[in-house]
Amino acid sequence: MNNLEQLATEALSPLGYEVLEVHLQNPGRRPTLLVRIDRLDEQPVTVDDLETASKLLGLELDRTDPIKGEYRLELESPGSKRPLRRTRHFERMVGLKARVRGEGHSFTAPILKVEGDLVTFDAPGGPVTLEVGTFEGNLAEFPPSHR
Repeated sequence: MNNLEQLATEALSPLGYEVLEVHLQNPGRRPTLLVRIDRLDEQPVTVDDLETASKLLGLELDRTDPIKGEYRLELESPGSKRPLRRTRHFERMVGLKARVRGEGHSFTAPILKVEGDLVTFDAPGGPVTLEVGTFEGNLAEFPPSHR
């Protein structure tokens, strides 16, 4: 976890938000700090959630000043390309397709099952089981209803 991600997590977790991703884009001139959040209660992220989280995180960033100079803060809900980083992320999305990249693996396939920290995908050529944390995963399709 980088410093900006840690700062965002510490600021937003007490309010019931999970920080999924933090990216500093265009670091050369007028950078944008992009923060993707989800709700810990697994309800959909609302515009009010984004506004609340943005205000609180903005105050914390102003207080700690981790980015020198001017920048723009953007908060987003996970959307259809939701990052899948933790076991519970995969458990919520069983049956949906995930995009997987890692050591010797690059495929898009449905998530078949999750057992402990092991995720099994219905990959082309047969099932592939990987340990959470050893690969990058993103949702590859939008669920028909919120999960």
